[in-house]
Amino acid sequence: MEFDCWVGCLVNSYSFANEVDKHVGQRIRQRREALKISQGRLGRHLGVTFSQIQKYEKGSNRVGAGRLYQISTFLGVTPNFFFEGLGNSEIDLVDPASRPSGVGPDELKNLTDAFARVGDKHTRASIVALVKSLMTDLDNQAIRHN
Repeated sequence: MEFDCWVGCLVNSYSFANEVDKHVGQRIRQRREALKISQGRLGRHLGVTFSQIQKYEKGSNRVGAGRLYQISTFLGVTPNFFFEGLGNSEIDLVDPASRPSGVGPDELKNLTDAFARVGDKHTRASIVALVKSLMTDLDNQAIRHN
C-alpha cells in the first residue's frame, strides 16, 4: 500500500512538473516573439544552440533557475513573468499534496512574490535560515508535547 502511494505521488509530481515546464516554455516563446527576437539570437546570448531554445520552449527540456534568470534579464521581464497564468487555473503553483495544511495558494504566492523581491542574496539566505529554525522549533515542541 505504501509503495502504491509513493508511486502515485511520484507520477503526479512528475506530471505537475512537466506541465509547469511547458507553461514556462510557452511564456518564453511568447515574450521572445513579442520582442521579435529569434531563437538563434537568444541562444547566442545564453551560449546555447537555437535547438536548445526550441526544447526549452516546447517544455521538453527543463529551464534551470539560473538560466531562467538569464532569459528574464535578456527579455526584460522578471522571472515571475514566466509563471504568470499558473496561479489558481488548471495548474496550481504548488503541488497540493506538498502544501502544509491550512496554507492556501494565495498565501504561498504572496510569500513567494515577497521573497523574490528581496534583492540581496545574503538576506534571502538569512530568511531561509530563519524559516528553517522556526520549523525546527515547532518540530521540537511537537515532540515534547507527544
